[in-house]
Amino acid sequence: MRHFQPSRKNHAPRHGAGTGLFGWPGPDAPASIRAFPTGPAAPTMAPIDPPAIPPLLLTRVGEVRARIAAAARRVGRDPAEVTLVAVTKTVSPALARLLPAAGVADAGENRVQEAERKTVPPVPGLRWHLVGHLQTNKARRAVEMFALLHSVDSARLVEALDRCGGQRGVPVDVLLQVNISAEDQKSGVGPEDLPRLLGAAAAAEHVRVHGLMGMGPLTGDPEACRPLFRQLRVLRERANAEGWYPRPLTMLSMGMTNDFEVAVEEGATLVRIGTALFRGVPDPGLPGAETAGA
Repeated sequence: MRHFQPSRKNHAPRHGAGTGLFGWPGPDAPASIRAFPTGPAAPTMAPIDPPAIPPLLLTRVGEVRARIAAAARRVGRDPAEVTLVAVTKTVSPALARLLPAAGVADAGENRVQEAERKTVPPVPGLRWHLVGHLQTNKARRAVEMFALLHSVDSARLVEALDRCGGQRGVPVDVLLQVNISAEDQKSGVGPEDLPRLLGAAAAAEHVRVHGLMGMGPLTGDPEACRPLFRQLRVLRERANAEGWYPRPLTMLSMGMTNDFEVAVEEGATLVRIGTALFRGVPDPGLPGAETAGA
């Protein structure tokens, strides 16, 4: 499993001297930071011939990054505080492999089984995130494949991940999922149960919690999600202020295609985008290069 680089500050990482794009250590960082033992090396670009990249994918990546930047600047944030995670659940492994050459270093999958098709062989320069629900019986395989697990939602799952991390001799980097929309069909702990889950994670020697993940309701009005995203940010701030976990929680994974700009305005450090990147993009892994259905 590749390890997710935690922020070195109590809040979202700032982009400045010694910091690369989206908060990863840059070439001018002090040696002690560049060699941080629990973080991955700076991403390298996959050796893919640029003409193989669908031009529409490059356009979409540029558009999404511009929207992230505009949302961040509206509230006085540095756009480099926000990591774009391209959710590839509706695209082929062939298209997913083009992401590093298109300037995207982070990809997300909803299911362990689907990720197995896309992570083997490894794609140079691409970190994988699990953004969907994780069953305890898939914990070992998830630990092997993903840099960051966004959806840890029970003490039982924390215990399973702790065992897997102990067997591998490496820590497992996770976010805890909070059901901020209080919808029965969504996974995640209720806000009132977060202190208990953080306590279970604190007792797990081989699990490291970096922050929280939440999902807004599916709605045509992004503003309807704003109070929920704000709630998640305030919950993280309270966890840090009251010491619910022994290390600062720095990450907030929230926002998808329909609402990511509002999420960025409310403090998201990771946004999970599929449709806005892939819809209509010719997919070289489909017969006749059909368009992706994200």
